[in-house]
Order: sequence, then structure tokens, then C-alpha cells
Amino acid sequence: MADIQVYKKTPAEMEMGKRRGKQAMRAQVMMFSLMIFLTLLSFSMVVMFESGVAGFSKFFIIPVIMLFAAVQVGLQLYYFMHMSEKGHGIPQMFMFTGALLGFLIPLTFVTIVWW
Repeated sequence: MADIQVYKKTPAEMEMGKRRGKQAMRAQVMMFSLMIFLTLLSFSMVVMFESGVAGFSKFFIIPVIMLFAAVQVGLQLYYFMHMSEKGHGIPQMFMFTGALLGFLIPLTFVTIVWW
């Protein structure tokens, strides 16, 4: 038989765990709300472009929507995929390197074709 050690948390450790849980939940709800807001803003920009109400050009709307998409991807990776926690350095490096290459390679080809 193996000896099993049971660790009982002190009331201070329990309280600190609750506080951290509340802070994490608050941050996730705020980021989710921000992402919903960015999505609604993107949809409204497209609707205004299609109806001709706001007078936006497609050369303004497309980069703004791409920027909103990049912000949402970053927020989702950082908050919802728990990349903000310790011990995720190597996966972060690979994911951000892949994202950087996924941005730079099409940009390179578009630049070569347009020049």
C-alpha cells in the first residue's frame, strides 16, 4: 500500500482561491463582451456599407474588419485558451510564430503580385 498524503487548505488559501476564481471569471466575461461588441460592430459596418448609409469605402471596411478579427483571435488565445497562465511558454511561441508566418507569407505574395 502506498501512503497517501492529504493536504488541507487553510481558510486564507481557500479565500485566495475564491478571489482568483472571481477575477478570472470577471476577465473572461469582460473579454467575451468585448468580442461580442467587436462582432456586432463589424456586422453593422458591413450592413452600412451594403446599404450605402454611412458612405464607408471597402478600402476602409476590409482592413478594419481584419483588425477586429486579429484582436478577437488574440483575445481568444490569451483568455479562453488559458495562454495567460504560467507554463504555456512553448505552446505560445509556436502559436504566435505560426500566426506571424500565416500573416507574413500572404502579405509577401500580395506585395509581390501588386508591385
